[in-house]
Amino acid sequence: MKISKKSIFLILSITLSAIGMSVIDGFIQLPYLYKSILKVILFLVVPMGYFLRYNEEYTHLKKLFIPRKSDIKLAIILGASVYAVILLAYIVLRNFIDLSSIRESLTSSIGVNVDNFLYVAIYIALINSLLEEFFFRGFAFLILKENAGRLFAYVFSALLFALYHVGMTSGWFSWSIYLVAMSGLFAGGCIFNYLNEKSENIYPSWLVHMFANFAINTVGFILFGLI
Repeated sequence: MKISKKSIFLILSITLSAIGMSVIDGFIQLPYLYKSILKVILFLVVPMGYFLRYNEEYTHLKKLFIPRKSDIKLAIILGASVYAVILLAYIVLRNFIDLSSIRESLTSSIGVNVDNFLYVAIYIALINSLLEEFFFRGFAFLILKENAGRLFAYVFSALLFALYHVGMTSGWFSWSIYLVAMSGLFAGGCIFNYLNEKSENIYPSWLVHMFANFAINTVGFILFGLI
């Protein structure tokens, strides 16, 4: 691992933003709109502050948003597979999960209900996924890899991605299901990193993440009795 003031600043920015957002999601009861605004600040404004501080990194920032058509087809196929796997996991594990508790938690903690779930689902699938991919795969992997080394960036970004979800899913599952979910998120983070390392942009992982959110939203529609 390369140690420098820039890499330390980068690691601290990533860690504090991710942990801060996890705490906000899991332990501070705010309407979903306010939580979304705070996520924009932590996952977009904070990284842009880094690029303002180290403006020589602008070249790497621009590359994150230059798509390669050759990677899109594979990402769509992989995304469709992830959609199927998540739905299959839901079917297999639904008797071990307190679905009513999850629904009540969403309604009581962040105000998501049957009336606004469609709008929340669209935001989660399209905007929230892009924000998370920019932060975890662009900022916390591709940019970090250039400053702290490849292996460290792989493990650090994937582990932080998994731990970030602890807050928002707090109290949803038993510990055994939790461990399976966190392991899956860590593995998914590593796969996302691999896709983006190959393409040097965030679009492949964004597409797969989008399909994963489509699957989660499908489960949400079932929870709220919309399908």
